[in-house]
Amino acid sequence: MFGYVVQRLFVMIPTLLVISALVFIIINLPPGDFATAMLQELESQGGSGAQKAAEIRALYGLDRPLIEQYFHWLGGMMVGDFGFSFEHEAPVTAVVGERMGLTLLINFISILFIYLVSFPIGVYSAVRQYSAGDYAFSFLGLVGYATPNFMLAIIMLYVLNEAFGISIGGLMDPVFRDQPMSWDKFVSIMQHSVVPVVVIGTAGTAAMIRRLRANLLDELHKQYVVTAKAKGLPPGRALRKYPLRMALNPFIADIGNLLPDVVSSSVIVSVVLGLETVGPTLLRALETQDTYLAGSFLMFLALLTVIGMLISDLALAALDPRIRLGGKAVK
Repeated sequence: MFGYVVQRLFVMIPTLLVISALVFIIINLPPGDFATAMLQELESQGGSGAQKAAEIRALYGLDRPLIEQYFHWLGGMMVGDFGFSFEHEAPVTAVVGERMGLTLLINFISILFIYLVSFPIGVYSAVRQYSAGDYAFSFLGLVGYATPNFMLAIIMLYVLNEAFGISIGGLMDPVFRDQPMSWDKFVSIMQHSVVPVVVIGTAGTAAMIRRLRANLLDELHKQYVVTAKAKGLPPGRALRKYPLRMALNPFIADIGNLLPDVVSSSVIVSVVLGLETVGPTLLRALETQDTYLAGSFLMFLALLTVIGMLISDLALAALDPRIRLGGKAVK
């Protein structure tokens, strides 16, 4: 097991290197750069900033070849320096700051919400197939899966404000903004995180419910389950002993995709709900071609993906004895 983990960690290195190159190229595909975007913004306001744009290119090295800029950024990331934000005129780590911690907290709670809600509902729908509860959960799952997160956020904003007079914008009370973390601030964040977690986790929960239901139904109709019941094994034990474990394989394997999906889907939700996360900052960075700020966040998503894949593979190996890490069949 230890050797396998070490091997996978070494495989992550070239994978992340390739992703970093792709991220840098894609961010720089639109014509121009940060100085060009700023110049266009100044001209739209009736000003002229050609001289300032030239000074910015020289100051931040934007006049250098892209390959040189890429290796400068890559070398900095190797030592924990994620570059300089052109728009904010500060290091990326300083710009992100507390926002990254809040982003991780909200998305971690969202993932817990997805698994804690989808698991019992998926099992119930499979065991009680074609019951009223199964139809109700299937309908709600389809609605949740088909409704975009940002639209659900807008609906909840309107309904809670109009019907109950509750404002759910922001991730904390205004008095705690720009204040160091404290217990009262943490409690305020937890109270304000209920709606964002529900909005972000809805689509993931609906997909997980349908996937677990389908997998478990497939296992429940296999011959070994029928034989176990015929021998008098209690239904609950017959469910837990084999079919539920086998049905969990795709459920666990989705960890690798769930981590980046939740983080990326929360970007638009953060803008709609006015959350103090990295979502609005990322969108602004992509609009202005703030290369290092946008690239660092996208690399964070890539890191979550490869870590999630490793976690799901290890969990699958521990859950299912048929899976062998060495990749060799056991006779």
